[in-house]
Amino acid sequence: MESPRFTFNPKEGIDNPALVITDDPEPHSLAPRLCHLKRLEGQSFGFFLRTDPRGRSFEVRDVEPWSPAEHGGLREGDRVLEVNQEFVLNVDFCRIVRKIQSCGLHLFLLVLRGDEYEQAVSIGLDLQKLAKSSKGDGWSRPRLCHVSGHPELGLGMTFTSVEGQKGHFTVNTVTDGPAERAGVCSGDRLIWINGVLVSTLTPSTLNRTVKKSGDSVTVLVIDRGGESCSVRRKTPVLPVVAECRGLPHEPKTMRLVKGRDGYGFLLRQEKLAGSQRKVHVLREVDEGSPAEAMGMEDGDLLLAVNGKPVESLEHDDIVTEIRQSEDKVVLTSISTPGRAFYRELGISPLLFYEEGLVQQNKNQRGTLQRDGDGCPTIHIQGGEETRICQEL
Repeated sequence: MESPRFTFNPKEGIDNPALVITDDPEPHSLAPRLCHLKRLEGQSFGFFLRTDPRGRSFEVRDVEPWSPAEHGGLREGDRVLEVNQEFVLNVDFCRIVRKIQSCGLHLFLLVLRGDEYEQAVSIGLDLQKLAKSSKGDGWSRPRLCHVSGHPELGLGMTFTSVEGQKGHFTVNTVTDGPAERAGVCSGDRLIWINGVLVSTLTPSTLNRTVKKSGDSVTVLVIDRGGESCSVRRKTPVLPVVAECRGLPHEPKTMRLVKGRDGYGFLLRQEKLAGSQRKVHVLREVDEGSPAEAMGMEDGDLLLAVNGKPVESLEHDDIVTEIRQSEDKVVLTSISTPGRAFYRELGISPLLFYEEGLVQQNKNQRGTLQRDGDGCPTIHIQGGEETRICQEL
């Protein structure tokens, strides 16, 4: 008896119509990576960011060994899609640099590998949708809300501890009360209050913290969907990734034109009381000077010069930056009460501030070169200098 013969059809398998092999393989699954970079006070994140030669994306270069960038999973050639949960491919490069420089000790970058990015562009993939889908269903950003009390309603919110979960509190708001108007919603999870993590507080200490705050309080909250996404992605809920809702003491930007006797103020480097931290303070504002005309007050804290954050710079570097501006300079500062407010919260006053910070000329171009020691340098083409590659 002749043995049965089997024929192999690559689409149907061996006498098995359930086994089907398609002609075209499925496209490679593109999976953005979330990198959480954590640095120490005074430490850099340890990487360079530049625009790619075609100006379509922002490319990570020169990741330093053992740096926060390397430990956080950032790799050479990665393309940045989001900075602290904000999509940035359509954002000015200088604004991205300022956003990173002002974020404090934590930085979240959503990135694609260079080859994955090129593949996504070649097939016309919507990168903003890809970034959003990587977070999962129910994702939302936390909210940093400043609540000012009402004479009758108070703050318009109470806190309830979650049974069986120490340090977990939910928020209950009064309809159309101060908290709700400030952006807090009933059912939100309370993360911190006035810069203090509530996970370290008992119900009684939380109540004392609220009473001590007086007629206003600043809270970081997130809804249940957002909290579930954060747990799933193993990311902490921090102010740096939050939406800002009505924080007081906004910085001010002053555009000064040098007069016959200069700008009319003195810049001093001082130590904060009870701390070794140095700050740059505007002093001795001359009456009738350009500085006074722009609203400068004695004791204001200097935050930025020509849009460049200066809190981490030395005094001489700031003086040089101002002098290079010749007869015009843009200074960003904050008042003494504002300095105390943001110091209590533990965040930079520039974290959510955009208005008045100088936008560099987008039409200028630069290329990354290296000097004799192999260190990155910036070659500028065009008029005023613009940083197309920035160390961070």
